[in-house]
Amino acid sequence: MTPFIAEFIGTAILLLLGAGVVANVSLKNTYAEGQTSIVLITTAWGFAVFVAAYVTGQFSGAHLNPAVTVGLAVIGKFSWSMVPNYFLAQLLGAMFGSWLSYLLYVDHFRMTEDEDTVRGVFCTAPAIRNFKNNLFSEFLGTFMLIFGIFFIVSPNIEIKGSTIQNFGIGSLEALPVGILVWVIGMSMGGTTGYAINPARDFGPRMVYQMLPRKNKKADWAYAWIPVLAPLVAAAAAGGLYNFLIN
Repeated sequence: MTPFIAEFIGTAILLLLGAGVVANVSLKNTYAEGQTSIVLITTAWGFAVFVAAYVTGQFSGAHLNPAVTVGLAVIGKFSWSMVPNYFLAQLLGAMFGSWLSYLLYVDHFRMTEDEDTVRGVFCTAPAIRNFKNNLFSEFLGTFMLIFGIFFIVSPNIEIKGSTIQNFGIGSLEALPVGILVWVIGMSMGGTTGYAINPARDFGPRMVYQMLPRKNKKADWAYAWIPVLAPLVAAAAAGGLYNFLIN
């Protein structure tokens, strides 16, 4: 399995399971309809990260998130030459995983008339619309994720032509990263839904835009925040790590 395929598969698993729990608790006539506990949702997302990372870590380092890829490149633990390929694989994987979730719950999507609920299965939205504070929320959540990951990852993948050790998440690191995502969701996810991953938000938002629904509200005016903030946060976390450690 190549790193590109592994990142595609891993991010698809992440979105299938992550979007799946949101669909399960929010769409009409599912067995879990109305069980919108923040603990349930954040636990499922944390476990989704664990499963996806456990499956693919040995092949790609299981970044599954452009912010992780950028952060590791900034601190010199991943090859910059591989960043574009990882970005593309993560975006396509996120789109495919969210599409699979749609197919799984398609009858329930058809029965759900509230468009905000339908969109919420695919992408995030602010609880209170204040772009400055929303940007800070996504920045801080992602900063905590990336800074924590720096102390968890290990040199576990070799990339042909690379002159550095490429760090990523292996089977032993998958569980602590899942726990990290879990606690960030429970403690910091109440403001924007903690996208903390540009591919996880932008890819599924594009899938939602392509759905055969009459009253789609993809909210592209907000969509730049869960893309830009995590990438800036990753660079900032990398800068702090370099200052403290190197």
